[in-house]
Amino acid sequence: MGTITVNVTDETEEFFRRTVLSEFGKGKGILGRALDEAMKRWAEEKRQGEIAERQAALMRKGFKLGKLMYKKRSELYDRPSVSR
Repeated sequence: MGTITVNVTDETEEFFRRTVLSEFGKGKGILGRALDEAMKRWAEEKRQGEIAERQAALMRKGFKLGKLMYKKRSELYDRPSVSR
């Protein structure tokens, strides 16, 4: 288990503590559990945002689908069938 020491504003600390108290109640390790959940959620949101941006960039770039071999739909679908 890791240990992280951070500094936050007094307002943020007070707001977080009140929120944790109302969500989880009092108890040993509650702040750590809430921080663990918050950090995981934040990191996952960032990761999903990066994935979405990467995929959007691919869509903007476009896809090369090869050369067009048919000019009309009928050339593709309305060809005479070969009988055996």
